[in-house]
Amino acid sequence: MITIRVPGPLRDTVGGVAEFPLAAPSVRAALVEIQRCHPALYRSVCDETGAVRRHVNLFVNAAHVRDREGLDTALVPGDLLTILPAVSGG
Repeated sequence: MITIRVPGPLRDTVGGVAEFPLAAPSVRAALVEIQRCHPALYRSVCDETGAVRRHVNLFVNAAHVRDREGLDTALVPGDLLTILPAVSGG
């Protein structure tokens, strides 16, 4: 099992929890499971084509998935997948 960490602004899509466990061998597979189990969270992370939204960052442990193998980044039990929307302001 891996752990999905959900930021505060998206917690209402998963019943208010900050984290939840998930079984998935890759980031792409984790997104498929999120779509199945938490469709509202999935819609906040991915667009209608299934691509990760431009303003959403995904980290496996401390590494951004774009610095690894993208959505094909492998996951192993104990990994932490963090969903982090970009923050802007002035």
